[in-house]
Amino acid sequence: MNDSGERPEDQDQAATNEDQGRQVRALIRGAVTATLGTLEAAAPAGPPGTGTGRGPAPYCSLVLGACDHDGSPLLLLSTLARHTANLGGNDAVSLLYDGTGGYDEPLTGPRATVLGAIAPTTEPRHRDRFLARHPSAAQYADFADFSFYRVTLREAHLVAGFGRIVTLAGEAVLLPSGVVTAVAAAEADIVEHMNADHGDAVDAYARGLAGREGSGWRMAACDPEGIDLRLGSTLIRIAFPAIAETVQDIRTMLVDMAQEARQAARRSDN
Repeated sequence: MNDSGERPEDQDQAATNEDQGRQVRALIRGAVTATLGTLEAAAPAGPPGTGTGRGPAPYCSLVLGACDHDGSPLLLLSTLARHTANLGGNDAVSLLYDGTGGYDEPLTGPRATVLGAIAPTTEPRHRDRFLARHPSAAQYADFADFSFYRVTLREAHLVAGFGRIVTLAGEAVLLPSGVVTAVAAAEADIVEHMNADHGDAVDAYARGLAGREGSGWRMAACDPEGIDLRLGSTLIRIAFPAIAETVQDIRTMLVDMAQEARQAARRSDN
Protein backbone atom coordinates (compact mmCIF):
# COMPACT_ATOMS: atom_id res chain seq x y z
CA MET A 1 0.00 0.00 0.00
CA ASN A 2 1.03 3.62 -0.49
CA ASP A 3 0.70 6.44 2.04
CA SER A 4 -2.98 6.90 1.12
CA GLY A 5 -3.74 3.25 1.79
CA GLU A 6 -4.25 2.35 -1.88
CA ARG A 7 -2.92 -0.91 -3.21
CA PRO A 8 -0.82 -0.79 -6.42
CA GLU A 9 -3.44 -2.85 -8.26
CA ASP A 10 -6.11 -0.32 -7.25
CA GLN A 11 -3.97 2.50 -8.63
CA ASP A 12 -3.46 0.56 -11.86
CA GLN A 13 -7.22 0.01 -12.21
CA ALA A 14 -7.92 3.69 -11.56
CA ALA A 15 -5.42 4.65 -14.28
CA THR A 16 -7.00 2.16 -16.66
CA ASN A 17 -10.50 3.50 -15.96
CA GLU A 18 -9.26 7.05 -16.49
CA ASP A 19 -7.80 6.11 -19.87
CA GLN A 20 -10.97 4.27 -20.90
CA GLY A 21 -13.10 7.24 -19.84
CA ARG A 22 -10.88 9.49 -21.95
CA GLN A 23 -11.41 7.18 -24.95
CA VAL A 24 -15.19 7.46 -24.57
CA ARG A 25 -15.02 11.24 -24.25
CA ALA A 26 -12.80 11.42 -27.33
CA LEU A 27 -15.44 9.56 -29.34
CA ILE A 28 -18.19 11.86 -28.06
CA ARG A 29 -16.16 15.03 -28.64
CA GLY A 30 -15.09 14.01 -32.13
CA ALA A 31 -18.50 12.91 -33.38
CA VAL A 32 -20.43 15.03 -35.85
CA THR A 33 -23.38 12.62 -35.69
CA ALA A 34 -24.57 9.85 -33.39
CA THR A 35 -27.22 7.14 -33.39
CA LEU A 36 -29.95 7.86 -30.85
CA GLY A 37 -31.86 4.95 -29.33
CA THR A 38 -35.26 5.48 -27.69
CA LEU A 39 -38.12 3.19 -26.70
CA GLU A 40 -41.34 3.43 -28.67
CA ALA A 41 -44.05 5.15 -26.68
CA ALA A 42 -46.57 2.60 -27.94
CA ALA A 43 -46.01 -0.78 -29.53
CA PRO A 44 -48.35 -3.53 -30.69
CA ALA A 45 -48.64 -6.59 -28.53
CA GLY A 46 -48.96 -10.11 -29.81
CA PRO A 47 -47.89 -13.71 -29.23
CA PRO A 48 -44.30 -14.77 -29.97
CA GLY A 49 -43.54 -15.47 -33.59
CA THR A 50 -46.25 -13.25 -35.05
CA GLY A 51 -43.82 -10.47 -35.98
CA THR A 52 -45.78 -7.86 -34.03
CA GLY A 53 -43.41 -7.72 -31.11
CA ARG A 54 -44.34 -7.57 -27.44
CA GLY A 55 -43.87 -4.36 -25.51
CA PRO A 56 -41.95 -1.20 -26.48
CA ALA A 57 -39.62 -1.60 -29.45
CA PRO A 58 -36.23 0.12 -29.63
CA TYR A 59 -36.15 2.92 -32.20
CA CYS A 60 -32.87 4.26 -33.63
CA SER A 61 -32.33 7.51 -35.48
CA LEU A 62 -29.48 9.69 -36.71
CA VAL A 63 -28.89 12.92 -34.78
CA LEU A 64 -26.30 15.69 -34.78
CA GLY A 65 -23.72 15.31 -32.04
CA ALA A 66 -22.32 17.88 -29.63
CA CYS A 67 -21.31 17.83 -25.97
CA ASP A 68 -20.88 19.90 -22.86
CA HIS A 69 -17.42 20.64 -21.46
CA ASP A 70 -17.54 17.59 -19.20
CA GLY A 71 -18.44 15.29 -22.11
CA SER A 72 -22.21 15.08 -21.53
CA PRO A 73 -24.05 14.72 -24.87
CA LEU A 74 -26.08 17.67 -26.16
CA LEU A 75 -28.85 17.29 -28.73
CA LEU A 76 -31.28 19.50 -30.64
CA LEU A 77 -34.56 17.67 -31.20
CA SER A 78 -37.92 18.48 -32.73
CA THR A 79 -41.18 17.50 -31.09
CA LEU A 80 -42.32 16.43 -34.57
CA ALA A 81 -39.68 13.68 -34.64
CA ARG A 82 -40.60 10.14 -33.69
CA HIS A 83 -37.71 9.83 -31.26
CA THR A 84 -38.86 12.93 -29.33
CA ALA A 85 -42.39 11.57 -29.09
CA ASN A 86 -40.89 8.44 -27.55
CA LEU A 87 -39.34 10.52 -24.76
CA GLY A 88 -42.78 11.41 -23.44
CA GLY A 89 -43.14 7.89 -22.14
CA ASN A 90 -39.55 7.16 -21.14
CA ASP A 91 -36.59 9.49 -20.70
CA ALA A 92 -34.07 6.64 -21.04
CA VAL A 93 -31.87 6.90 -24.13
CA SER A 94 -28.73 5.45 -25.61
CA LEU A 95 -26.32 7.01 -28.08
CA LEU A 96 -23.87 5.15 -30.29
CA TYR A 97 -20.68 7.01 -31.17
CA ASP A 98 -18.93 5.32 -34.08
CA GLY A 99 -15.21 5.88 -34.51
CA THR A 100 -14.66 3.09 -37.04
CA GLY A 101 -14.56 5.28 -40.14
CA GLY A 102 -11.44 4.67 -42.23
CA TYR A 103 -10.74 1.22 -40.79
CA ASP A 104 -10.35 -1.59 -43.35
CA GLU A 105 -12.00 -3.86 -40.78
CA PRO A 106 -14.63 -1.72 -39.02
CA LEU A 107 -14.99 -4.10 -36.09
CA THR A 108 -11.37 -3.41 -35.12
CA GLY A 109 -12.20 0.28 -34.66
CA PRO A 110 -13.47 2.04 -31.53
CA ARG A 111 -17.09 2.77 -30.70
CA ALA A 112 -19.02 3.52 -27.55
CA THR A 113 -22.65 3.28 -26.54
CA VAL A 114 -23.61 5.62 -23.73
CA LEU A 115 -26.79 5.19 -21.71
CA GLY A 116 -28.60 7.69 -19.54
CA ALA A 117 -31.55 10.01 -19.02
CA ILE A 118 -32.36 12.90 -21.34
CA ALA A 119 -33.96 16.20 -20.33
CA PRO A 120 -34.57 19.58 -21.99
CA THR A 121 -32.07 22.32 -21.20
CA THR A 122 -32.29 26.11 -21.48
CA GLU A 123 -28.69 26.66 -20.35
CA PRO A 124 -27.24 29.25 -22.81
CA ARG A 125 -23.88 27.50 -22.84
CA HIS A 126 -25.47 24.31 -24.15
CA ARG A 127 -27.09 26.21 -27.01
CA ASP A 128 -23.79 27.95 -27.81
CA ARG A 129 -21.82 24.71 -27.72
CA PHE A 130 -24.25 22.96 -30.04
CA LEU A 131 -24.49 25.78 -32.58
CA ALA A 132 -20.73 26.29 -32.61
CA ARG A 133 -20.45 22.69 -33.78
CA HIS A 134 -23.45 22.87 -36.14
CA PRO A 135 -23.87 26.52 -37.21
CA SER A 136 -26.42 25.64 -39.91
CA ALA A 137 -28.76 24.47 -37.13
CA ALA A 138 -29.22 28.13 -36.16
CA GLN A 139 -31.65 28.35 -39.08
CA TYR A 140 -34.21 26.25 -37.19
CA ALA A 141 -33.04 26.10 -33.56
CA ASP A 142 -35.54 28.78 -32.53
CA PHE A 143 -38.53 27.15 -34.19
CA ALA A 144 -41.30 26.45 -31.67
CA ASP A 145 -41.00 22.68 -32.07
CA PHE A 146 -37.24 22.51 -31.38
CA SER A 147 -35.53 22.25 -28.00
CA PHE A 148 -32.03 21.55 -26.76
CA TYR A 149 -31.46 18.48 -24.59
CA ARG A 150 -28.69 17.22 -22.31
CA VAL A 151 -28.07 13.57 -21.49
CA THR A 152 -27.06 12.63 -17.95
CA LEU A 153 -24.84 9.58 -18.38
CA ARG A 154 -25.53 6.46 -16.36
CA GLU A 155 -22.91 4.26 -18.00
CA ALA A 156 -20.89 3.74 -21.15
CA HIS A 157 -20.05 0.55 -23.02
CA LEU A 158 -16.72 0.96 -24.82
CA VAL A 159 -15.56 -1.39 -27.56
CA ALA A 160 -12.03 -0.32 -28.41
CA GLY A 161 -11.48 -3.25 -30.79
CA PHE A 162 -11.63 -7.04 -30.74
CA GLY A 163 -11.56 -8.24 -27.12
CA ARG A 164 -11.14 -4.71 -25.74
CA ILE A 165 -14.55 -4.22 -24.19
CA VAL A 166 -15.48 -2.54 -20.92
CA THR A 167 -18.52 -1.01 -19.21
CA LEU A 168 -17.89 2.18 -17.26
CA ALA A 169 -20.04 4.10 -14.80
CA GLY A 170 -21.07 7.55 -15.95
CA GLU A 171 -18.87 9.28 -13.40
CA ALA A 172 -15.85 7.43 -14.79
CA VAL A 173 -16.54 8.98 -18.21
CA LEU A 174 -17.35 12.61 -17.40
CA LEU A 175 -14.80 15.19 -16.29
CA PRO A 176 -15.47 16.47 -12.75
CA SER A 177 -17.04 19.91 -12.40
CA GLY A 178 -13.93 21.26 -10.71
CA VAL A 179 -11.98 20.67 -13.91
CA VAL A 180 -14.45 22.20 -16.35
CA THR A 181 -15.84 25.25 -14.54
CA ALA A 182 -13.06 27.74 -15.29
CA VAL A 183 -12.60 26.58 -18.87
CA ALA A 184 -16.33 26.70 -19.57
CA ALA A 185 -16.53 30.28 -18.27
CA ALA A 186 -13.59 31.38 -20.43
CA GLU A 187 -14.40 29.50 -23.65
CA ALA A 188 -16.07 32.38 -25.50
CA ASP A 189 -13.18 34.75 -24.71
CA ILE A 190 -10.57 32.17 -25.73
CA VAL A 191 -12.29 31.48 -29.06
CA GLU A 192 -12.82 35.16 -29.83
CA HIS A 193 -9.21 36.03 -28.95
CA MET A 194 -7.70 33.26 -31.06
CA ASN A 195 -9.84 34.10 -34.10
CA ALA A 196 -9.30 37.86 -33.84
CA ASP A 197 -5.59 37.97 -32.93
CA HIS A 198 -4.04 34.61 -33.79
CA GLY A 199 -5.59 33.43 -37.05
CA ASP A 200 -2.12 32.41 -38.27
CA ALA A 201 -1.78 30.05 -35.30
CA VAL A 202 -5.21 28.54 -35.96
CA ASP A 203 -4.18 27.89 -39.58
CA ALA A 204 -0.95 26.36 -38.28
CA TYR A 205 -2.86 24.00 -35.98
CA ALA A 206 -4.92 22.75 -38.90
CA ARG A 207 -1.94 22.23 -41.18
CA GLY A 208 0.82 21.15 -38.82
CA LEU A 209 -1.20 19.09 -36.33
CA ALA A 210 -4.07 17.77 -38.45
CA GLY A 211 -2.53 17.73 -41.93
CA ARG A 212 -5.25 19.95 -43.40
CA GLU A 213 -4.60 22.53 -46.10
CA GLY A 214 -6.27 25.87 -46.60
CA SER A 215 -6.26 29.22 -44.83
CA GLY A 216 -8.94 31.00 -42.90
CA TRP A 217 -9.55 28.24 -40.36
CA ARG A 218 -11.52 29.42 -37.34
CA MET A 219 -11.61 28.08 -33.82
CA ALA A 220 -15.17 26.93 -33.24
CA ALA A 221 -14.94 25.66 -29.66
CA CYS A 222 -12.59 24.94 -26.79
CA ASP A 223 -12.91 22.53 -23.88
CA PRO A 224 -10.51 21.06 -21.30
CA GLU A 225 -9.35 18.37 -23.73
CA GLY A 226 -8.95 20.15 -27.03
CA ILE A 227 -10.20 22.53 -29.71
CA ASP A 228 -12.55 22.29 -32.67
CA LEU A 229 -11.56 24.09 -35.88
CA ARG A 230 -13.79 24.92 -38.84
CA LEU A 231 -13.22 25.90 -42.45
CA GLY A 232 -16.47 26.12 -44.38
CA SER A 233 -18.34 22.89 -43.76
CA THR A 234 -15.22 21.01 -42.59
CA LEU A 235 -14.85 20.48 -38.86
CA ILE A 236 -11.76 18.94 -37.25
CA ARG A 237 -10.85 18.07 -33.69
CA ILE A 238 -7.37 18.61 -32.22
CA ALA A 239 -6.72 17.18 -28.76
CA PHE A 240 -4.60 18.84 -26.11
CA PRO A 241 -1.58 16.86 -24.84
CA ALA A 242 -3.13 16.91 -21.34
CA ILE A 243 -6.37 17.89 -19.63
CA ALA A 244 -6.52 21.63 -18.96
CA GLU A 245 -7.71 22.44 -15.45
CA THR A 246 -7.17 26.19 -15.69
CA VAL A 247 -7.34 28.89 -18.35
CA GLN A 248 -3.58 29.31 -18.01
CA ASP A 249 -3.15 25.62 -18.87
CA ILE A 250 -4.98 26.28 -22.14
CA ARG A 251 -2.93 29.36 -22.95
CA THR A 252 0.31 27.48 -22.34
CA MET A 253 -0.75 24.51 -24.47
CA LEU A 254 -2.01 26.70 -27.32
CA VAL A 255 1.35 28.50 -27.44
CA ASP A 256 3.28 25.20 -27.35
CA MET A 257 0.98 23.66 -29.98
CA ALA A 258 1.46 26.64 -32.30
CA GLN A 259 5.22 26.23 -32.11
CA GLU A 260 4.93 22.48 -32.71
CA ALA A 261 2.54 23.03 -35.62
CA ARG A 262 4.80 25.56 -37.34
CA GLN A 263 7.80 23.27 -36.97
CA ALA A 264 5.79 20.38 -38.47
CA ALA A 265 4.67 22.58 -41.38
CA ARG A 266 8.27 23.63 -42.10
CA ARG A 267 9.41 20.01 -42.11
CA SER A 268 6.70 19.09 -44.59
CA ASP A 269 7.80 21.91 -46.89
CA ASN A 270 11.40 20.62 -47.00
